[in-house]
Amino acid sequence: MMTMLRKLLLAAVATALMAFSFEEEIVYRDASAFPLYGKATADTYGPYTRFPASFKEESREPLWNLSLNSAGLYLRFRSDAPSIHARWTNTGYHMPHMTDVGVGGLDLYSFIDGKWLFVGSGFDWKGVGRKSHERRLVGNMDGEMREYMLYLPLYDGVDSLAIGVPAGYTLEGPRLESPQSDAPIVCYGTSILQGGCASRPGMAHTAIIGRMLDREVINLGFSGNAHLDMEVARLMASVPNPAVYVMDNLPNCTPPMIRERTKAFVDILRRAHPGVSVVFVEDPIFPHSIVDKSVREGVESNNAALREVYAKLLASGYRNLFYVGAEGMTGDDGESFVDGVHLTDLGMLRYARHVAPVLREAIACDTLECLPEIFVGASSSDIRLEK
Repeated sequence: MMTMLRKLLLAAVATALMAFSFEEEIVYRDASAFPLYGKATADTYGPYTRFPASFKEESREPLWNLSLNSAGLYLRFRSDAPSIHARWTNTGYHMPHMTDVGVGGLDLYSFIDGKWLFVGSGFDWKGVGRKSHERRLVGNMDGEMREYMLYLPLYDGVDSLAIGVPAGYTLEGPRLESPQSDAPIVCYGTSILQGGCASRPGMAHTAIIGRMLDREVINLGFSGNAHLDMEVARLMASVPNPAVYVMDNLPNCTPPMIRERTKAFVDILRRAHPGVSVVFVEDPIFPHSIVDKSVREGVESNNAALREVYAKLLASGYRNLFYVGAEGMTGDDGESFVDGVHLTDLGMLRYARHVAPVLREAIACDTLECLPEIFVGASSSDIRLEK
């Protein structure tokens, strides 16, 4: 009996040792070794934050705190490894109406057959609130050299980040110039633009538009705090070669705020880059506005204020101004929303498809002689201009 038990024990130990010996070694490199995109300036408070350190004393506290979120930032690298791994730390922030992957996780894409495709995400099965994470993002690949794009969290910061591959494989900087980064799209907006409530970072509409147009997008979305703060305008103006500016701040504004601050905000952009187009986006038609009179009146009054400001800007001689109306932006079935305000992945995709054609036209309009030719949504029909 003892002999049989001893044999079983020895067999178990041998199996464990064999499993240990065949466990692959993962070699990590700090993410600072790879190019980081989606920032308005390289001179930020931390490597994965969005404001310069000098803004800490100037900005409102909630705005500053949101600038520490890594929304819109992404890394680029290439590897021939059969698996890609990540190790990262953040605050473990959690929101009940958004996945933890979208809030604090990672999202990996690879360039396959001429386009960027989702291949894996980074999240933690071990419970809400964990601050240290390590995960294989994708595995069991054939060892072909591939280009990768790794989106960072939308509603949490990143304190540290490393990319890993099995020992003996290549992990290096990208060679493919995609998305193109020489002239980024610079977007300003609310929690929706920041990414609420995409299921994962790559499904934020700014990320979708970046892949659609093959162009870097800078996400300056600040949940509940897109109040037309002038330091944000100065940051946007500091981007060396912007392709177009997107103003999508209405859900956080009031009609007086829109009327009083929009022109001053745009003037800062125009003084820095006179020929760069500005695209204004209306407040979305939230589905509960059908039954909620207060919500409906709020949306209508905000959009009326924006149309008024837009018309005044045109009348005073501004050109390269484009306007995106709300009608059709998120469909008419109500299925684009998580909570009546923030977007599902379906809503993000619909938004991107609604806005992208206007962005293409606005980017192509690179002289002050351009008049607005594209309007999306019947609500803007009263300010249509023809060339």
